[in-house]
Amino acid sequence: MLLFRISMSMLKTSVKLLCFAAVLLTGSSAYATVITYVGTLNGANESPANGSPGTGTALVSYNTVTQMLEVQVTFADLTGPNTAAHIHCCTTTPFVGTAGVATVTPTFTGFPIGPSGTYNHAFDLTLSSSYNPAFVTAHAGSVPDSEAALLAGLASGTAYLNIHTAQNPGGEIRSFLVAVPEPATLGFVGLALAGLLAFGRYRRLSA
Repeated sequence: MLLFRISMSMLKTSVKLLCFAAVLLTGSSAYATVITYVGTLNGANESPANGSPGTGTALVSYNTVTQMLEVQVTFADLTGPNTAAHIHCCTTTPFVGTAGVATVTPTFTGFPIGPSGTYNHAFDLTLSSSYNPAFVTAHAGSVPDSEAALLAGLASGTAYLNIHTAQNPGGEIRSFLVAVPEPATLGFVGLALAGLLAFGRYRRLSA
């Protein structure tokens, strides 16, 4: 009987934890202002794949309040100086295929020329100058529609960042950009899982 009472107490606590986590998860979404995407660039990720020794990392962050898109890239060991770097969007299938350039052409504003380098620049997505003119034209000439399309591509895994060289003019290294969960969200998910585990123990004890 005592064991049953303890189990019932664990069940009630688990339910409370799950409800609390759900509330916090809902609230965290409302207050989230920065969405972050990451990628690991290499030749194998290009389409078609190539044997480039080049490597790189990309971190792209969008602020939902300021509508600024911050692009941070590090790259090294390309086969020669880069000729272009930008974000492409949007492929037909997530994480597969190719698409036209979405961001400013021929290369990111102020992107360093060379086989290696680092880059950090923020683009105002409310400005037409932040996009490839052809991308804006493809979206009814509307900058807000272009912004929405790019953000949808980032969220759906149909946008990628790549770097081009003379040796590989179609793209030497690239990566599709993948969303990174917020640390707070991960913590709440862990809390919910703890509640589920406690409920599972209750079920076993009462069986």
